[in-house]
Amino acid sequence: MIIKTEAIVLKAFDYRETSRIARFFTKDYGKVSGVLKGIRKDPKKFGSHVDKFSVNDIVYYQYRNSDLHLISQCDLKQFFFPIRQDYKRSLAANYSLELVDVIMPTEQKNVEIYQLMLDYFKNLETVKDVDKLVHIFQIKVLLGSGFRPHIDSCVRCERKVHDHVRFSLSLGGLVCPNCPTTEAHVTAISQGTISSMLHIEQGDWPQCLRLGLTDLVRKELKYLLNNFLVYHLGKRIKTAKYL
Repeated sequence: MIIKTEAIVLKAFDYRETSRIARFFTKDYGKVSGVLKGIRKDPKKFGSHVDKFSVNDIVYYQYRNSDLHLISQCDLKQFFFPIRQDYKRSLAANYSLELVDVIMPTEQKNVEIYQLMLDYFKNLETVKDVDKLVHIFQIKVLLGSGFRPHIDSCVRCERKVHDHVRFSLSLGGLVCPNCPTTEAHVTAISQGTISSMLHIEQGDWPQCLRLGLTDLVRKELKYLLNNFLVYHLGKRIKTAKYL
């Protein structure tokens, strides 16, 4: 079956002497991998160099018995040049690619995550507070992918938690003072951090970008989100250590 769709390049690497393999997150079919035959021998064969986090219109032949398909057409649509000119912005872009690659299943459509990536790159071109933008992306991608931590109430008794809050990585959510826990990886967390996460989940991009984050909230978000992802995904996001 021949398929045409819009796609963001997650990663690409050389394959044999003349070709490249690329992994895309597509608008209509989720995460898809394919080989671009002859692209290194004849770069003009395709309208794109399949650079990471570029947006392309692709056409591919879908093989039924393989996860690696044949890309017959790949035309550059959006390059996000300002991101590539700045080291930290480029790192933040690459972090999002690695996170989506790890967290999203193969060939499962998720338009919400696709649009989230586009919005993230658009904001990343101009935003001043890159660290806050990364936290916004982390929270929203967890929500959209179904990996969301339980922060509405106590994960054990379901009661609302207002003070002396703890977060359990193993349980994946908040634990109230009335519920004993013997699990490892339990840490105290401020109400400000919980409120910030809920605000980001519910808000649009302008609302999220206007949100002020204290030094304490930033510190707790970095610890909680990075460690939550590592714990529940079972692998580290390599680019996280540079942010």
